[in-house]
Amino acid sequence: MTTTTPATVPHSGESGSLETVQTPLSENPGYRGLWRSVPRELGFLLLALPVAVIALSVLSTVFFTGVGMVAIFVGLFVIVAALYAARGFGLVELTRLRWAGQPAIRPPRWERDGQPVTPLRTLLGPLVGGHYWLYLLHGMVVNFVISLVSWTVTVVWLSIALGGVTFWLWGWSIPQGQEGATGLLGLGELILPGTQGVGNPYLVESLLELALGLAFLATLPYVTRGLVLVHRFIGQGMLGAWRSEALTREVADLSASRGAAVVAEDRGLRRLERDIHDGPQQRLVRLQMDLASAERKLDTDPAAARALLAEAREQAHDTLEELRALSRGLVPPILQDRGLTVALESLAARSTIPVALEFQLEPGLRLPSEIERSVYFIAAELLTNAAKHSRASGIRLHLALRRVPDDDSTWLDLWVIDNGIGGAVLTESHGLCGLDERLRGLRGLLSIDSPAGGPTNVGAHIPLAETLPGSIVVS
Repeated sequence: MTTTTPATVPHSGESGSLETVQTPLSENPGYRGLWRSVPRELGFLLLALPVAVIALSVLSTVFFTGVGMVAIFVGLFVIVAALYAARGFGLVELTRLRWAGQPAIRPPRWERDGQPVTPLRTLLGPLVGGHYWLYLLHGMVVNFVISLVSWTVTVVWLSIALGGVTFWLWGWSIPQGQEGATGLLGLGELILPGTQGVGNPYLVESLLELALGLAFLATLPYVTRGLVLVHRFIGQGMLGAWRSEALTREVADLSASRGAAVVAEDRGLRRLERDIHDGPQQRLVRLQMDLASAERKLDTDPAAARALLAEAREQAHDTLEELRALSRGLVPPILQDRGLTVALESLAARSTIPVALEFQLEPGLRLPSEIERSVYFIAAELLTNAAKHSRASGIRLHLALRRVPDDDSTWLDLWVIDNGIGGAVLTESHGLCGLDERLRGLRGLLSIDSPAGGPTNVGAHIPLAETLPGSIVVS
């Protein structure tokens, strides 16, 4: 089982080197940035009307055919086909907006959580889906109207801009009337009588046409960006997911995270109870028995009593060391005193396999204590698993903060990458499953990429509650 992160994460390539795929940041909003977007936006706007006409033709034909056949029940399935077609055209519009350089609009979730996918629900489910009807309205009415307007404005604006700039090349071919000027000179004669008697009418009109063309060309980026934003605004409202759905999923995710956290905490407490029962408690019982025996032999056999006391001292020392080890399992003192990076360095130093550290954090940056504690234990578990099962000769431990520009969130990424035999999978009641539960309790994700033959890339990705100072983007 493999889960993926919602944004770009580092991974190991065939050569074993750590690679990073970067999510592109938003373009420069200045005038030059607007001009860089003009080709894509023109492509979007010039294709808007043809796509809208095709959508209108297909959807209206199929939908009204289904409406006419509703009486014989078959029409319901034809209407469902129209709704599915509308969904397809809507997703095409979202894709076109993305290609035009706009931020991605999250489409709705078409399947409801907790409901089984049955053939009947697949066939007739769109009839009760509000998003399907919105997509149909968008494809049959709204998109055609807005595309007609935006296409007309784009073509007219672009024609005036290009025609004015190039008028001096082809303007001579326009027949000139004998009784008056044509073009802009004719308009000038109507506004300001007496301007007709200029020395070179063609030169003057070419200059006027050039000025007009340059004005329209200079404002073209603002026009194309404004028209594309209108399409995006309508697409966001009609084709995007509803905020109420996002809130519902948020509540469901929080409930699931809380449940996973409770389960993980319960398992941790049970394991601690078992470790104390099997370790220090048994040693303390043995220590009590040795002290009792030494007390009985203190008068009759002092040599045997001294031997028992020496053995009891060893038992006390071993018990103390085991309690210290258990306390490190709860909250390692080095993590509390010196921070996460130093604690991970100490953890890597104790590994039986050489660990290469790759930290991309600001020096001295402290994260919330529950985050640092969870990351420490996750790293310890992953390093232990690699030492036990991977047969690797080297491990990379990568830690970095990553910003997601789409929602301005910050994630902490921990990667443990080994060059072993691979084959790591999530199995119920095993170590990786426990890590997955711990991460879900923090609303995080566990990603696993471990093909047979290796390498194994295991990543823990934890969202941070707020933007942290000094955080950086992996690059």
